[in-house]
Amino acid sequence: MTTGKINVSVENIFPLIKKFLYSDHEIFLRELVSNATDATLKLKHLTSIGEAKVDYGNPVIEVKIDKDNKKLHIIDQGLGMTAEEVEKYINQVAFSGAEEFLEKYKDSAKDSGIIGHFGLGFYSAFMVAEKVEIITKSYKDEPAAHWTCDGSPEFTLVPHDKTERGTEIILHIAEDSLEFLEEFKIRELLTKYNKFMPVPIKFGTKKEALPKPEDAGDDYKTEYVDVDNIINNPTPTWTKQPADLNEEDYKAFYRELYPMQFEEPLFNIHLNVDYPFNLTGILYFPKLDANLQVQKDKIQLYQNQVFVTDNVEGIVPEFLVMLRGVIDSPDIPLNVSRSYLQADGNVKKISNYITRKVADKLKSLFNENREDFESKWNDIKIVLEYGMLSEPKFYEKAGDFVLYPTVDGKYYTLAELKEAISANQTDKNGKLVVLYASNKDAQHSYIEIAAAKGYEVLLLDSPIVSHLIQKLESDNENLTFTRVDSDHIDKLIQKEDTQISKLSEEESTQLKTVLEEIVPKTNYTVQLEPMDSAAAPFIITQPEFMRRMKEMSQTGGGMFGMGNFPEMYNLVVNTNSELATTILKADKSVQESLVKQALDLAKISQGLLKGEELTAFVKRSFELIK
Repeated sequence: MTTGKINVSVENIFPLIKKFLYSDHEIFLRELVSNATDATLKLKHLTSIGEAKVDYGNPVIEVKIDKDNKKLHIIDQGLGMTAEEVEKYINQVAFSGAEEFLEKYKDSAKDSGIIGHFGLGFYSAFMVAEKVEIITKSYKDEPAAHWTCDGSPEFTLVPHDKTERGTEIILHIAEDSLEFLEEFKIRELLTKYNKFMPVPIKFGTKKEALPKPEDAGDDYKTEYVDVDNIINNPTPTWTKQPADLNEEDYKAFYRELYPMQFEEPLFNIHLNVDYPFNLTGILYFPKLDANLQVQKDKIQLYQNQVFVTDNVEGIVPEFLVMLRGVIDSPDIPLNVSRSYLQADGNVKKISNYITRKVADKLKSLFNENREDFESKWNDIKIVLEYGMLSEPKFYEKAGDFVLYPTVDGKYYTLAELKEAISANQTDKNGKLVVLYASNKDAQHSYIEIAAAKGYEVLLLDSPIVSHLIQKLESDNENLTFTRVDSDHIDKLIQKEDTQISKLSEEESTQLKTVLEEIVPKTNYTVQLEPMDSAAAPFIITQPEFMRRMKEMSQTGGGMFGMGNFPEMYNLVVNTNSELATTILKADKSVQESLVKQALDLAKISQGLLKGEELTAFVKRSFELIK
């Protein structure tokens, strides 16, 4: 029998582990099952190169609860340990067996899937156990060993009569952690952390129906037999080659990841790279609406098929965190508990790779079936527009597939849009004027005016559109975006056949004076414009620059430090309308009534008439009817 003190460099290491080293006590099971997986995969590798002269067989990892005796067992059929190896790997905290193994077999073991890197994983057991036992038998022809520790630096190590290869960890669960003796809790943890581990994991048994004998009669009763309940999928879809998968395989895996998600994903992107880092995974584009506050934390990060976290910010570009799926990489640096990402050059490389891969996939989808891509545009546009704003590398590629839809259902790339409007949509400076609506219903009358003149009007209705068009304008000097209700159309677009006012200069001055005495100066600037006589007499517009800055400050969370913008509008009065002439010739009391009524009608078309003003307008309208 051997006794001694565990070789640790910090006094009272166990309380430190229990309280500070791990962010969540439940990950003890992840660490112990990961160790069992490592032991199994190491044996597989050694048998494959002929160093271990044993039959690898079909090993499983078993997790068992002994509730009566307050024990939890984790049993593997891996390579096991000799007493000398227990001394080396268990008693010398932070001396990682996985690291030593990889160093020794660094050429042949490159793809063996060894998980552990930290050496402290085993000691996470003491977060939930008051005593831990290890019973282990090496694949080498040496006696089994039995190690016991009660959470103090004291341990015992004695021979054991175990004859089968492998290791059994026995946790004597502490009184404050009895929840880990409940079947539902262990099942939950195994499903969360070990669902895709590369070695089958058994947890209990399940009933399986035996085949009905051919000679069985109608009164035959189905017989059932207990079979091992394997709760994980050792070969998840992302570990396979894209060439070996079809669309249904990807959809089936999506349902496996998100069993409560009933909508199918729009499309997927299979990630597979081995240089300059290793990374595999599958990202899915779900249907998204224009609400930026969508649910995040749906992409799962794995390290060699061990779940690490669903917070992937930093690894996945920010604009893609709204997607779903899996990323698996052994090259993502973690702290010792595998719970937190650490800043590292590889992380940025991985993020850049994902950005490029997504852009390439979107371009191929656009080229292969543009009609299908257009049909999905409204479901993916918010992600792509955000990507253009936040990722320069994505923005560089976006011109090949980002679309600009019109109010009548056509779709243009930016290059196509420039060509479509170049003939008849220019301002007085010769710039191309891109007219757009942000709300098809609210701006219907303005859209109708533009359509009647043969102009294209885009439908840009995402909440970040103000930021996006600002960027597009800065990168395209000959392009200006203007919302269709920002000013009268004839003022926005320079035409040779401009209207001539029916009012003289003196009459125009008189009319403007009348209007400015009645229209509130705090919110409206009066503008007189000669337009077609059939056009609306009063039109309310909002200056493009002011409205855009207001929207940007709202969606940017005050990023521009501008605070709340005042509500400022233009009241554009058509001097060629009959109403303009009538107001000019009427007496003062009639002038006020006509102007207020016309102003309120214009406000209604912009959704600006509310509360007391709306009530007063309704009463005044009924009086006019009488």
